[in-house]
Amino acid sequence: QVQLVESGGGLVQPGGSLRLSCAASRRIFSLNVIGWYRQAPGKERELVATIGARTNYADFVNGRFTISRDNAKNTVTLQMNNLKPEDTAVYFCYAWMGNDYWGQGTQVTVSS
Repeated sequence: QVQLVESGGGLVQPGGSLRLSCAASRRIFSLNVIGWYRQAPGKERELVATIGARTNYADFVNGRFTISRDNAKNTVTLQMNNLKPEDTAVYFCYAWMGNDYWGQGTQVTVSS
């Protein structure tokens, strides 16, 4: 099993940046996939970016976000730049290791 704890959400103006971090309870190199999903009000949860055998980004990212991992610290980070109001959502850390594992989520609000 693995526990995931997110941090770094908050309120930012359009065009601004945020950095989300996810701390895992076990060595992340042992995880098949780790990354981020998001869920906006009234919408289904959707993939943002993941790292596994390859790095995968959703089309809406369009070069604005960067996912990275620090195996020494067992953390995965999502750097989000040029944020838009439509990026407002709860962002969840996700991992797969035979089963799906989710963090509790962190709110990101993009508003002027």
